[in-house]
Amino acid sequence: MTVSAWRPPVPGIVEAFHARFTDHAYPAHTHDTWTLLIVDDGAIRYDLDRHHHGALGSAVTLLPPNVAHDGRAATRHGFRKRVLYLDADVLGEDLIGAAVDRPSLPDPLLRKRIHQLHEALTDPFEAESRLALVSERLRGHLGHPPAGTPPDRTLADDLRDLLDEHLPAALTLAEAADVLDAHPGHLVRAFGRRFGLPPHRYVTGRRVDRARRLLLEGTPPATVATAAGFTDQAHLTRHFRRYLGTTPARYARG
Repeated sequence: MTVSAWRPPVPGIVEAFHARFTDHAYPAHTHDTWTLLIVDDGAIRYDLDRHHHGALGSAVTLLPPNVAHDGRAATRHGFRKRVLYLDADVLGEDLIGAAVDRPSLPDPLLRKRIHQLHEALTDPFEAESRLALVSERLRGHLGHPPAGTPPDRTLADDLRDLLDEHLPAALTLAEAADVLDAHPGHLVRAFGRRFGLPPHRYVTGRRVDRARRLLLEGTPPATVATAAGFTDQAHLTRHFRRYLGTTPARYARG
């Protein structure tokens, strides 16, 4: 058995939980959060509201808040899973009934986006953007696609201006949505259609540009990281290498 749990600094995500179980069985219990689960290996059997279900690697499992469920391995091989516990208002209580009726969602694109969300949990702005797309798709599956006007150039330009105003810090997507009076998922889509990349990647690129200038001015990489808006030097190095194919230290020496 291996277990890893933490609280990511991402609005809307209460807890991330990764586990590998062989013989552990969950008793019937409830959460006050939405449980968003993907299985990476094996399979899970569970009862939700006294109905039998299964969680497989090819599907996404969404368990609603305040509804009793249990869980156990479907075979002796056990299972490996990744779970995100989401604030109840990320999807809303009005969708609980639909989730009880259909907790298993066979959607490869949704599963891929959830995987990408797990990979981005150390970057709050990127994770928040990815969560907006995940929640939007979940609502569509449950029969309540988000309201909103079609993406337009003005909204995307306004979001870009707002992001630029706050650099090198990052405005949260929820804050931007409040300022621009738009759904977070709608903002992400409008920005992507206008500029060809999501907001979090735009912000990262601007931060890398700022880091390049500071490095060429002789600023030490450790200082550059926080000055450019990265959480630490490792965070800067990871993105710097991805964008430029080299480390900040080598870039400065070159």
